[in-house]
Amino acid sequence: MTTVVRLGGYATVLAVAFGVAFGVGSAVGEPPATVPGTGHTAAGHATDGRPAATDGLAATSAGYTLVPATDTLTPGEPGGYAFTVTGPDGAPVTAFDVAHDRPLHLVVVRRDAAGFQHLHPELGPGGVWRVPLTLPAGGVYRVYADFTPVGGPPLVLGTDLFAPGDFTPLPSTPSRVAGVDRYQVRLDGDLVPGTESAVFATVSLDGAPVTDLEPHLGAFGHLVAIRRSDLAYVHVHPDAPAPAATDRSGPGVPFVAEVPSAGGYRLFLDFRHGGVVRTAEFTVDVG
Repeated sequence: MTTVVRLGGYATVLAVAFGVAFGVGSAVGEPPATVPGTGHTAAGHATDGRPAATDGLAATSAGYTLVPATDTLTPGEPGGYAFTVTGPDGAPVTAFDVAHDRPLHLVVVRRDAAGFQHLHPELGPGGVWRVPLTLPAGGVYRVYADFTPVGGPPLVLGTDLFAPGDFTPLPSTPSRVAGVDRYQVRLDGDLVPGTESAVFATVSLDGAPVTDLEPHLGAFGHLVAIRRSDLAYVHVHPDAPAPAATDRSGPGVPFVAEVPSAGGYRLFLDFRHGGVVRTAEFTVDVG
């Protein structure tokens, strides 16, 4: 899986986070002293010669093409999205490597980086992928297919999806503390373009640290970063053996980030607790 933001060992996270913390510790408490079960090495990078910052900007790469069968959905109404991935021979691809418990990850986000969804389509006859999808409001959405064909490179291909209707653009105000349900998630660390930067998320529930985060898709945290200027995409997972179903972790989920350029970024962290997957959203200015 193409990766620019990478999971790193907590020792590095701790050293940097205390030096460059964003100063919002009073919101959810101090960063954890230990993060059990989350010591990892760096995850990797684009393998086909492309700058990783171009992921998701094109529907075709390395001979593979994302071919949507759906281009318009009515906002607010349950619908479905269908597509195929064709290979260098023009035929639908039906064999994919499994990464993080799935052969393909589908991410949907509006052009203003709102309305984020992380979905897992099912592959059917003729190489057609299908997934239920409801778009929350009108606008133009970007659809990213994140996969590795058997024998091919890891790829992130993108295309547009339209939802007729008015929409209000998401404000670009920076925010490193996110609330979702009764949870609060703080993102600590400083992203520096062109270099590895230690960051980590800290999860609390009603003000108390969450120490029993559950595995989700073979990891304790999944991070997607979207560059706001052009919607360049980075999908991140820990580069470590998958935790057992009974393993628990928290309250911190550490990462090492290498953003390609200055600018505004939207970051989306999926985490699982109490059997429910929730998404924390952040807006970060880099530069």
